[in-house]
Amino acid sequence: MTNDSKEAKITETIIQVIKEKNPQTVEQLTAFVKEKIKIPEKEILNHIIKLQNTGKIRLKKQIPPTPTKLGTYLKTEQAIWYWATITIAIATVATVFMIPEDFYPWVYIRYALGTIFILWLPGYTFIKALFPEKNLDNIERIALSLGMSLALVPIVGLLLNYTPWGIRLTPIVISLLALTLTFATAALIREYKAVAK
Repeated sequence: MTNDSKEAKITETIIQVIKEKNPQTVEQLTAFVKEKIKIPEKEILNHIIKLQNTGKIRLKKQIPPTPTKLGTYLKTEQAIWYWATITIAIATVATVFMIPEDFYPWVYIRYALGTIFILWLPGYTFIKALFPEKNLDNIERIALSLGMSLALVPIVGLLLNYTPWGIRLTPIVISLLALTLTFATAALIREYKAVAK
């Protein structure tokens, strides 16, 4: 058997197995093909990848089942944004209070995290809480997040002006941290409810 006819036979077998047995995973497809023709599993996998790359077959990404509890949802890949947001917010607060303003070059870390903390996180978490589902594309989400941050931070400053603490570093940082954590948690809960429907 020539190499071309062997490849044609493998291709034909893979397509036939997909039509007849409708495998749900690549492992199932590989096992079904291996039953029909006796070739190594690695060769079958390479051929499946080649067929996908040429567009002869299309593999779908398997979506994991939705967790039934919020605590379980926190451990999934969909909740990575939440943990990243919390980590950046807490890291910013730590650097603001631990790195003095004249401590070069470490102060640049404080500036970078502070910029993200003020210009991105409040608006991002607010927009994520308003639109938990994927009905906004990335450019819209970025533009709305920046715009909302530029609107929310001055409102926080205005409200702090009428409190006994006033507009100082500590009250501003604590208020923005609380605002970001509140919006992020609300967004996570809304996202979980939308996915769990």
